[in-house]
Amino acid sequence: MKNIIIVGGGTAGLISALIIKRRFDKINIKVIKSKELGIIGVGESSTEHWTDFTRYLGFNKTEIFQKTDCTYKTGVYFKNWTPKDYMHVVEGNFHDVFMGQAKVAFNHIINKYLNSGVLIHDSWKDNSLDNTFVPNQMHFNTFKLNEYLLEKCKVMNVEVIEDTIEEVTTSEKGIDSLKSKTNVYQADFYVDSTGFKRLLINKLGAKWIPFDKYLTVNHAIAFPTGDTEEYPPYTQSIAMNAGWMWRIPVWGRWGNGYVFNDNFINADEAKKEAEAYLGHSIEIAKDIKFQSGRIDKMWIKNCATSGLSSSFLEPLEATSIGTAIQQTYVLINNLINYNQSSIDFYNQEMDTIHQNMLDFVFLSYMVKKDNTDFWKMVNKLKAPDSLLFNLERWKARLPIRSDFKSDYCLFFDSNYIVKLFGLNLLNLNSVKEEYNSYLDNFKGEFAAYTESKIAARRVASVFKNKELVSKIRQNQCPVSWPL
Repeated sequence: MKNIIIVGGGTAGLISALIIKRRFDKINIKVIKSKELGIIGVGESSTEHWTDFTRYLGFNKTEIFQKTDCTYKTGVYFKNWTPKDYMHVVEGNFHDVFMGQAKVAFNHIINKYLNSGVLIHDSWKDNSLDNTFVPNQMHFNTFKLNEYLLEKCKVMNVEVIEDTIEEVTTSEKGIDSLKSKTNVYQADFYVDSTGFKRLLINKLGAKWIPFDKYLTVNHAIAFPTGDTEEYPPYTQSIAMNAGWMWRIPVWGRWGNGYVFNDNFINADEAKKEAEAYLGHSIEIAKDIKFQSGRIDKMWIKNCATSGLSSSFLEPLEATSIGTAIQQTYVLINNLINYNQSSIDFYNQEMDTIHQNMLDFVFLSYMVKKDNTDFWKMVNKLKAPDSLLFNLERWKARLPIRSDFKSDYCLFFDSNYIVKLFGLNLLNLNSVKEEYNSYLDNFKGEFAAYTESKIAARRVASVFKNKELVSKIRQNQCPVSWPL
């Protein structure tokens, strides 16, 4: 394989190009980027997979702060979804392995939640961070992120061409050529990152699988708001009358949006509701209609997909960028000398990854909220069978890593434990019984671990989030965090 063409110069396309080039330096990678299509520019939040990506590429995090206007993200704060607000946050040490992750699970459930009812890091709520915890997620300005990734493509000798593909020709092998008004492009392999258009993969017979019987929001308005004196180190997800609103702080402004079901309200009504909540007028920057779902096969013949060409659930839990990263990792592990078995394996992995995402996002809607017609409708939705199966198992015990079928899933036991607790869906009596089944010396390990974290917190250097980001942007990081 000598040449790969990636069609689409949005975040997903550029991430895929960089990962593939990092793995296969001798392969010529070309990105065809259309000015006419542009980028969606709505999502401004990442999962921890973003940090995995930057480490894999060897990017300097200080430079990322300076060039993408990013801020730290510890997780997602769910406001007004449940009687008691909760945070979906996963610490960096959640993936330690000890007695089937019992140390992790019981440290966070027994020692923190059941005994004290609070998180160690409650100070996040007053916008502070400290050097006992390294956030591995980010908020960023999507347009500046795109510019930064284009810079990195140039540094890594990924050729970026501005052109608009108007015709895709196919043959028995798959994609044969791509044509614009003035050029013809050919390669050994193609990646479709054309977003909702799915310009390449649709030509090869990909079929759409809708998720709207599970995820019913289908419309979003996005709007910026001005800068504030301080930034919370988390994404805000606020339950609204017909869906939910995101609020994301980036350097110099906030990115916001209202995701809703337009069978209950329209965009103008959503705008008015958002204005009433915020207490000031807003200007809509994007008005986007969508359907939650995925394509049935994300690799067909000599073409694979990345980003929105593959799927779109909804913005909750910031799955889009993480998915693009994970699916490209799976791709590079199966690309050289690929055959139909390689393609079948890749598609099986994508099935698993996307079911995992669907289950986790749907779980957020398993609330008893019924104050509007939208939420009454949500209460009647039936969960995916795979989630129902797991929830039945987790009545007896906490989730463990082996419950998940792929190492490339976005959400694992640590994510589910925190989410289930926040939603009050854990059987706490079963958790206590499971805890008590361990030997006393293991319980001592759990308690000692928690106390060490609390002790470290007491003597930590604490910084307000905006202050810390400002210092990092000036190359004056005041703590010994890995950047």
